[in-house]
Amino acid sequence: MFPSISCARLIREPMERGSGLRIGRILGIPIYLHSTWVFIFAAITWIIASEFKQQHPLWTNSQHWTVGILTSLLFFASVLFHELSHSAVAQHYKIRVVSITLFLFGGLARIEREPPKAIQEFNIAMAGPLASGLLAAGFFGLAMLLPYSQSVGALATWLGWTNGYLAVFNLLPGFPLDGGRIFRALVWGATGNFEKATRAAGTSGKWIAYATILWGVWEVAHGNVQMLWTILIGWFILNAAQESVAQVVIRQTLAGLSAADVMSRDVPIAPGHITLEEYSAEVRRTGRRCHLVVSDDRLVGMMNVHSLNSVPREEWAHNSVQAAMIPREKILWTSPEEPLLRLLERLLTADVNQMPVVSGADDGAPQIVGIVTRDSILRVMQTRSEVGSLVAER
Repeated sequence: MFPSISCARLIREPMERGSGLRIGRILGIPIYLHSTWVFIFAAITWIIASEFKQQHPLWTNSQHWTVGILTSLLFFASVLFHELSHSAVAQHYKIRVVSITLFLFGGLARIEREPPKAIQEFNIAMAGPLASGLLAAGFFGLAMLLPYSQSVGALATWLGWTNGYLAVFNLLPGFPLDGGRIFRALVWGATGNFEKATRAAGTSGKWIAYATILWGVWEVAHGNVQMLWTILIGWFILNAAQESVAQVVIRQTLAGLSAADVMSRDVPIAPGHITLEEYSAEVRRTGRRCHLVVSDDRLVGMMNVHSLNSVPREEWAHNSVQAAMIPREKILWTSPEEPLLRLLERLLTADVNQMPVVSGADDGAPQIVGIVTRDSILRVMQTRSEVGSLVAER
């Protein structure tokens, strides 16, 4: 019924943050309910209860709704089990699972990084459909022991078919479905080229998305309004497939670059004793959004527009930069040698726009040699893409 996705989010949102309401932790992984989950839970419960009303007219109205709610809860528990299966295998390979979120289209497990080997990718992706298939077999086994006229038998039958469908649907060979990751692992293993494999899986995902959308449109046009959901699923797959290809482009564009290649050596400095009003005037005058804060020629912190705006405007004249800055011990920094792709991931993970470049940190004598911003990385990406397209035209 729903695609269940396990993929690394490198460019969309800070990975340390969960999406929605945190409901617990399993295997050390925070579990979240996205705001869209409430709507889909209500919709599924209503659909199930309506089906049971037609199929079991002798049941009471409260029995219809009780079984409907319980079945819906167990369905999402099945989706969670699917994602936990991915996560357990990822953890086996020392890949940190940032969070699991239940949302409109099922479940999403966020992993910190892509698996370094094709066989690891294959095993992580395969764990989900195997888990759903196992649940399907278990629920069908329970249904065989109990008559369908009983509430537990009806519940088990519905969950058996749904988990079976979930396993089969996720084996379709296109991103972001598990089958897409399996397909990528096979191409990756055969060619040894991760980027080529990702492009192939992304292209397959697009074709599957278009086919799903067209199927949904055909069914809706012939009066099956419930197939609107299929159109939404196709749209979701299409966007995720396009994103997977975009991530490959980013990897290729930033390959071979380090922090030293994009950092600005002109590091703006602001004294800690000036007021926030004076600092805001300096920002407006120069357009600089980030400054290192010094006191008696010693680095004490970092000040930026975000920290400035965290203080109410009427208090700027009465607060100093040093009172609102990010303290030195909380500043994230990078080394000149750090690969640019990994640095971009860290910037997005921490949800910061800039990071000082420090040399000599391992020697106990750190020295700030520059600063890297998201904008500087994006400019490099844009320039390299433009140069690449010009070369391709020749």
